[in-house]
Amino acid sequence: MKKRVLMILADGFEEIEALGTADILRRLHLEVVLAGLNKDKVTGAHNIAVIPDTSLEAVAGEDFDAVILPGGMPGAANLDADRMVDEVLQKASASGAVIAAICAAPYLLAKRGLLNGKVFTMYPGFDSELCGLRYTDEPAEVSGRIVTGKGPGAVFAFSRALAGELGAASECEELYRGMFIEK
Repeated sequence: MKKRVLMILADGFEEIEALGTADILRRLHLEVVLAGLNKDKVTGAHNIAVIPDTSLEAVAGEDFDAVILPGGMPGAANLDADRMVDEVLQKASASGAVIAAICAAPYLLAKRGLLNGKVFTMYPGFDSELCGLRYTDEPAEVSGRIVTGKGPGAVFAFSRALAGELGAASECEELYRGMFIEK
């Protein structure tokens, strides 16, 4: 059965993190659903407009194998302020789904207690407010069912980590060889 992945897009999202990750996962034949907080159009931090597959409201009650939160500002802040994002994260956590966040978005996971006892990475500077949590400076980290990425330049490491958690590690390595992406 094909793995289902939900990526939530809010205005101000980091385009490279969102679209790069979605592209790689779709190349691995995973079903990636781009769900916007706005159903018609979501505009990234660098004014690139994206038409999502659906709205978050339309799919919030569905089951997914993973939920991904791209970073970017004010995208991460807009995700943080949305009540439905909380519901999706709670459901994903309770079901044992992979929860992934990159750049500023791991901050959302920390605020909700999802990084307690986990090792994680994120965009440098946002970690300064997360005293007592185990931050690293690595491009990507996997800790339990949580996958985190440092920022835009870490999109390939982040996607590799996600692919591994979704059972597509060898396929990802083959894809990366063909795309000339080094370890």
